[in-house]
Amino acid sequence: MKNNDTTLNFILETKWDTLPENIQHQAKRCLLDTLGALIAGHNTPVADLMNGFANEQFQGDDATILVRGSKVSAAGAALVNGFANNALDIDDGYRNVKGHPGACILPVILAAGEMGADITGQKFLTALVVGYEVAIRAGVIRHATYETYHSSGSWGAIGGAAAAGKLLGLSREKLCHALGAAEYHAPLAPMMKCIELPGMGKDSIGWGCMVAMMSVIMADKGFTGINPIFDDSPEAEWIHSLGRVFEIMNLYFKPYAACRWAQPGVDGALKLMTENSLDSEDIKQIKVFTFKESAALSTDYPQNTEEAQYNIAFPIAAALLDGEVGPAQVLAPRLFEKDILQLMDKIQIIAQKRFQKEFPARAESEVEIITTKGNVFSSGVMSARWDPHNTLPTDLELTNKFLWLTSPVLGKSQAKSLVSLIWDFDREETLDKIINLCIIHK
Repeated sequence: MKNNDTTLNFILETKWDTLPENIQHQAKRCLLDTLGALIAGHNTPVADLMNGFANEQFQGDDATILVRGSKVSAAGAALVNGFANNALDIDDGYRNVKGHPGACILPVILAAGEMGADITGQKFLTALVVGYEVAIRAGVIRHATYETYHSSGSWGAIGGAAAAGKLLGLSREKLCHALGAAEYHAPLAPMMKCIELPGMGKDSIGWGCMVAMMSVIMADKGFTGINPIFDDSPEAEWIHSLGRVFEIMNLYFKPYAACRWAQPGVDGALKLMTENSLDSEDIKQIKVFTFKESAALSTDYPQNTEEAQYNIAFPIAAALLDGEVGPAQVLAPRLFEKDILQLMDKIQIIAQKRFQKEFPARAESEVEIITTKGNVFSSGVMSARWDPHNTLPTDLELTNKFLWLTSPVLGKSQAKSLVSLIWDFDREETLDKIINLCIIHK
């Protein structure tokens, strides 16, 4: 059996009742975490810009732009919600593709779910799982067959098309064409260029979500696509493990609105401050020893929220002063304030080969703080928190993260109602409640 046939079988045949209980639970965890990032991401400049753009260029009433509640075409809603989902860089990720699968899937199935008929919570969650599994494998194949480090949208679009195609009940033939169309039209964006000079395009997730949604709609109308990527896999097991090995269990989650590569440095610095009862005024210098990709992150003063996220010195300084790195830190006016910038000046980043051999399977760094009194404290080797190889977040920790992100946007009561809905989402008969709870009602 060809890999594409195996992939199509998995997409079409996967049902909620046949998924193991731990996978069902992980689907809810992923929905909670990714939706939290999406909602909070709507309070960013890029989301404001794309909201106006979609209302001008993607007029319609098929699907909802979350938080604002305006209706546009399904492709337009996937586009805007996709940009919002990764706008704060606080959404989940998968190590071996160095990217973010969840944000490539959720905006697409939210749009598709509003288009479809009889979309239950179980169908929605099943499509979410399918999307993760297909996207991750597409990402592994993409990076194995193309040398350039591609952004998440380049492979996430394929997973988004798989999830939306399943949710909308596409036939096997049309689904195959949708996957091929998504692969062919996906943004093959060179990721390191956006890290070196950050822009609103970021991980190309917004565009990838739009491509995924449009590919499904086009295929349903008869558009033909190329032979999908799965037959290109150099390792048959990557595909044949579908339905047996669930990579959704190997995700990492993010406690900070910053590039994952900077986060071991954040935790290392916070650890030293706590253990040694230090204050920011005690710091003479901070040295961060890390891998070269992490060291490639900027240490310049950020001029916008994207530059604040793709920076290694900024989140460390912000965390030491505020105790967190979230929307309040990476958005104006906080990102421009002098105390953070002055602390950034004390941070030195040093690439070392000892950290390179573990990357991308692990993101590790070591932090050294030299005090004004001449004391030197070392964190030891630090791994990014909430990672599969160390300690993943509990349900309570993910819930608290969700409330931290969404309460300032929706209000505490509405945010708590969303939490309750998500943990019992497999009992919902429609998507009406979840869409309604994700909208600000004035």
